[in-house]
Amino acid sequence: MTVRRFPSSLAWLAALVMLSIVAATIAGIAIYVETRMAARTQANAISHGYAARGKIAIAAKNCQACHVIPGVAGLAGAVGPDLTDVATRAMIAGRFRNDPDTMIRWLMHPQAMSPGSGMPEQGLSETEARNIAAYLYSNR
Repeated sequence: MTVRRFPSSLAWLAALVMLSIVAATIAGIAIYVETRMAARTQANAISHGYAARGKIAIAAKNCQACHVIPGVAGLAGAVGPDLTDVATRAMIAGRFRNDPDTMIRWLMHPQAMSPGSGMPEQGLSETEARNIAAYLYSNR
């Protein structure tokens, strides 16, 4: 039985294709990470908060009991709206313009802004609200 060998040019071509796939994968990961970091930096700047601290505050206040919040483990609540991509929405609670100041006020005092709303008062400080807003705005 004769063993047939691949031509060396074909082996080089296969190696180049594999190298290209690896390089494209690494570049894609780098672009993804850079985009996420830029979104987080921008969210921190517009809310004057810290997204990493916001994620901790969200878990501590158990916001995920009522809301779906990307990146926060635990219950995936179905009572409140899904907060995935909340940064891209035009409105908060269907009534208020979606901007950082309004988001922070809403997080601090939802019942004062919309009495009878399903969103309860959580007793958030301004710092906690800024941090939570930063986290929510960083998830685009």
